[in-house]
Amino acid sequence: MYRPGRRWTTWVSYYDILVVEIYDSARRHGVSDSDIEHGIDHAMVVAEDDEDKVLYLGPDRAGNFLEIVTVQRDDDTEVVIHAMPMRRIYEDLLPEAGDDEV
Repeated sequence: MYRPGRRWTTWVSYYDILVVEIYDSARRHGVSDSDIEHGIDHAMVVAEDDEDKVLYLGPDRAGNFLEIVTVQRDDDTEVVIHAMPMRRIYEDLLPEAGDDEV
Protein backbone atom coordinates (compact mmCIF):
# COMPACT_ATOMS: atom_id res chain seq x y z
CA MET A 1 0.00 0.00 0.00
CA TYR A 2 0.95 3.64 0.02
CA ARG A 3 3.86 4.48 2.24
CA PRO A 4 5.43 7.93 2.48
CA GLY A 5 8.52 7.97 0.33
CA ARG A 6 7.44 5.00 -1.77
CA ARG A 7 8.06 5.55 -5.45
CA TRP A 8 5.03 5.05 -7.64
CA THR A 9 5.20 5.44 -11.38
CA THR A 10 1.81 6.81 -12.38
CA TRP A 11 -0.07 6.90 -15.64
CA VAL A 12 -3.66 7.02 -16.80
CA SER A 13 -4.91 3.68 -18.02
CA TYR A 14 -7.31 3.04 -20.87
CA TYR A 15 -6.92 -0.71 -21.17
CA ASP A 16 -8.82 -3.64 -19.79
CA ILE A 17 -7.32 -6.57 -17.95
CA LEU A 18 -8.71 -9.68 -19.59
CA VAL A 19 -8.44 -11.96 -16.57
CA VAL A 20 -8.24 -10.88 -12.96
CA GLU A 21 -8.24 -13.16 -9.94
CA ILE A 22 -9.48 -11.73 -6.66
CA TYR A 23 -7.98 -13.05 -3.42
CA ASP A 24 -10.08 -13.19 -0.27
CA SER A 25 -7.88 -10.48 1.28
CA ALA A 26 -9.28 -8.04 -1.31
CA ARG A 27 -12.79 -8.62 0.04
CA ARG A 28 -11.85 -7.76 3.64
CA HIS A 29 -13.32 -4.24 3.40
CA GLY A 30 -16.62 -5.37 1.85
CA VAL A 31 -15.98 -4.31 -1.74
CA SER A 32 -17.80 -6.64 -4.14
CA ASP A 33 -16.04 -8.45 -6.98
CA SER A 34 -18.16 -6.51 -9.49
CA ASP A 35 -17.07 -3.20 -7.98
CA ILE A 36 -13.42 -4.31 -7.97
CA GLU A 37 -13.61 -5.25 -11.64
CA HIS A 38 -15.39 -1.97 -12.46
CA GLY A 39 -12.74 0.04 -10.60
CA ILE A 40 -9.95 -1.63 -12.56
CA ASP A 41 -11.74 -1.35 -15.91
CA HIS A 42 -12.46 2.37 -15.36
CA ALA A 43 -9.32 3.36 -13.45
CA MET A 44 -8.36 7.02 -13.60
CA VAL A 45 -4.87 6.25 -12.33
CA VAL A 46 -2.66 3.21 -12.50
CA ALA A 47 0.60 3.32 -10.54
CA GLU A 48 3.25 0.61 -10.43
CA ASP A 49 5.91 0.25 -7.76
CA ASP A 50 9.21 -1.59 -7.85
CA GLU A 51 7.76 -4.63 -6.05
CA ASP A 52 5.45 -5.69 -8.93
CA LYS A 53 2.44 -4.16 -7.19
CA VAL A 54 -0.03 -2.06 -9.15
CA LEU A 55 -2.34 0.54 -7.60
CA TYR A 56 -5.60 1.32 -9.40
CA LEU A 57 -7.73 4.32 -8.45
CA GLY A 58 -11.10 3.95 -10.07
CA PRO A 59 -14.82 4.17 -9.36
CA ASP A 60 -17.10 1.43 -8.14
CA ARG A 61 -20.44 0.98 -9.94
CA ALA A 62 -21.94 3.82 -7.85
CA GLY A 63 -19.12 6.24 -8.71
CA ASN A 64 -17.29 6.09 -5.37
CA PHE A 65 -13.52 5.92 -5.78
CA LEU A 66 -11.72 2.74 -4.76
CA GLU A 67 -8.09 1.94 -4.16
CA ILE A 68 -7.28 -1.47 -5.58
CA VAL A 69 -3.89 -3.17 -5.37
CA THR A 70 -2.85 -6.05 -7.57
CA VAL A 71 0.30 -8.12 -7.84
CA GLN A 72 1.70 -8.81 -11.29
CA ARG A 73 2.55 -12.42 -11.97
CA ASP A 74 5.33 -13.68 -14.21
CA ASP A 75 2.75 -14.53 -16.91
CA ASP A 76 1.56 -10.87 -16.94
CA THR A 77 -1.76 -11.67 -15.24
CA GLU A 78 -2.69 -9.81 -12.08
CA VAL A 79 -4.23 -10.89 -8.80
CA VAL A 80 -6.16 -8.42 -6.64
CA ILE A 81 -4.92 -8.46 -3.05
CA HIS A 82 -6.53 -5.27 -1.66
CA ALA A 83 -9.64 -3.18 -2.31
CA MET A 84 -11.31 -0.52 -0.21
CA PRO A 85 -12.82 2.96 -0.49
CA MET A 86 -10.06 5.33 -1.59
CA ARG A 87 -8.27 7.08 1.25
CA ARG A 88 -7.34 10.78 1.12
CA ILE A 89 -3.62 9.99 0.84
CA TYR A 90 -4.22 9.03 -2.80
CA GLU A 91 -6.10 12.19 -3.84
CA ASP A 92 -2.91 13.85 -5.10
CA LEU A 93 -2.47 11.06 -7.64
CA LEU A 94 -5.81 11.80 -9.31
CA PRO A 95 -5.79 14.12 -12.30
CA GLU A 96 -7.41 17.48 -11.67
CA ALA A 97 -10.40 18.64 -13.68
CA GLY A 98 -9.23 20.10 -16.96
CA ASP A 99 -5.93 18.18 -17.05
CA ASP A 100 -4.90 17.27 -20.59
CA GLU A 101 -3.78 13.80 -19.46
CA VAL A 102 -7.32 12.55 -18.81
